[in-house]
Amino acid sequence: MATVKVRNLKNKEVGDVELSDAIFGVELNESLIHAAVRNYLANRRQGTSATKTRGNVSGSGRKLWKQKGTGRARIASLRSPLWKGGGNVHGPQPRDWSYKMPKKMRRGALRSALSERLREGNLIVIDDFSFENPKTKGFLGAMSDLGFDSNKKATKTLIVDSLDNSNLVLASRNVQKTKVTNGYGLNVYDIIYHEKLLISKSAIEEINQLLDPNREKGETEIEAQIEGATTHETKPKRKSSAKKKTNEEEAAE
Repeated sequence: MATVKVRNLKNKEVGDVELSDAIFGVELNESLIHAAVRNYLANRRQGTSATKTRGNVSGSGRKLWKQKGTGRARIASLRSPLWKGGGNVHGPQPRDWSYKMPKKMRRGALRSALSERLREGNLIVIDDFSFENPKTKGFLGAMSDLGFDSNKKATKTLIVDSLDNSNLVLASRNVQKTKVTNGYGLNVYDIIYHEKLLISKSAIEEINQLLDPNREKGETEIEAQIEGATTHETKPKRKSSAKKKTNEEEAAE
């Protein structure tokens, strides 16, 4: 297990914390991270771009001139795609760009990205993000003590803590290039986009529970049991092999 120094908001060391090698000691897998980022961006697309076809364009439907005898090209409608102001052919239409990615792959990409940030030295564990009041000035002062500049060239910083910490959320929401999330909202795109990662001790425990490989094994076993139970319930009943007695046999008895 890797041991990391725990700092407070004054940038003083207040202890140590051990990080699990199964989560923070994974090898870099660029292809898996790339696939996870593409999945995140695809799921975030609105897919609302649209163009008007000849059926949506406003305009008269009458034939502008007769088919033959004028010497001009034949025309059916003013809304034809061949005319200026006419409909669009094969243009984009509203669609859903999202697609599902297996849970094991998503969690594996998170482990790989977190491990790489730790190896780079860009993962910092904070004891507690406690602010007396939701003031941006106090938040910027704490960031300055930690070595993050508050000017226009500020470092992109991702803070992982409980969203119930309203003082932290309110104090940081006006600061550019800074984002606050919790363990459940952590994603690969934010880890790659932000250069520095500040995680509280409580968030470390939450991430350990969410990304624990043993948890995936347990989930797989539960899913297999549910699938087996469902198959057993829907399995058709076998017909009884016992022959029914005829009326003659019953009379003989």
